[in-house]
Amino acid sequence: MTKPFTRALMFALPALLLWALCVSSPLFSALSSPPSEPAARPKIYSIAFVRFKSTNLEKSKTFYSAILGLRPSSAECRGASDPCFRVGETQQVQLIDGPSDSASAFLEVIALRVENAEGMRAYLTSHGIACSKVAPGPNGLPFVAASDPEGHSLVFVEPLMISGGPDQVTASSQPSARMIHAGIVVRKRGVEDEFYRELLGFRLYWHGGMKTGTDDWVDMQVPDGTDWIEYMLNVSPNASHKTLGVMNHIALGVPDIHAAQQQLIKNGWKGTEKPQIGRDGKWQLNLYDPDGTRVELMEFTPVEKPCCSEYTGPHPKP
Repeated sequence: MTKPFTRALMFALPALLLWALCVSSPLFSALSSPPSEPAARPKIYSIAFVRFKSTNLEKSKTFYSAILGLRPSSAECRGASDPCFRVGETQQVQLIDGPSDSASAFLEVIALRVENAEGMRAYLTSHGIACSKVAPGPNGLPFVAASDPEGHSLVFVEPLMISGGPDQVTASSQPSARMIHAGIVVRKRGVEDEFYRELLGFRLYWHGGMKTGTDDWVDMQVPDGTDWIEYMLNVSPNASHKTLGVMNHIALGVPDIHAAQQQLIKNGWKGTEKPQIGRDGKWQLNLYDPDGTRVELMEFTPVEKPCCSEYTGPHPKP
């Protein structure tokens, strides 16, 4: 072996050893390996529950249990001090004590039923959305909490199935056993679309307004079901609590609005509003809880052609 070759080998061996150490290190493997696939979005099936603030829990309990006929079910919710009512087998209305001087809307949380809470957390965080750790709720079901770009509080919870079947869940005095949508005030539709449509996979169901050519309502349907979140657009930034109570609302589906109205009257409802066909072609009737939050009864399918746009998704069913 010649001296120049020996000298070159002496300089080359340390470099080769250093390269071998780097290649075998975890850091090199992480840097050199291809980027991991983004987390897949779990399925989003329906609205699981809504939570309302109440300035007088006793009055609110009377409205939701006696007037709407919803069955109290605190065991499946937050406990005896925070009442809960079954809408059907898998949906609930929850109440929480709220400030008596609040001028804001009283719809506090919308919860969506998802395939997997941990998977939803991974999906959200992989897209830069801040959210809570997955934790068991009071009923033991895993959930993760987040907010949309405009600050509406959302909960993603794994499926709940109340034992007993529909015939035991729905009381005879209950006009509806199905929540079909929740409405929220939206200031910037494009920003909310990026979240609900582009990120979560919601799809347009219907849109329209008081005047043809103007959208005041945009219905965004969950990707794996028929429930929807309704954007309530063109609401004044200085809207009163009364107006916000109208806009931030829920809707309960009914097969026959007039039969539902008669049942409400039997339950003791003293409201003066009458059923009417909305711009979406569906029969509807509005009630208001003691804090002015609107509860809309709505037939599942339209009875006439809607204004403004055609429906582009399946209608909910009882």
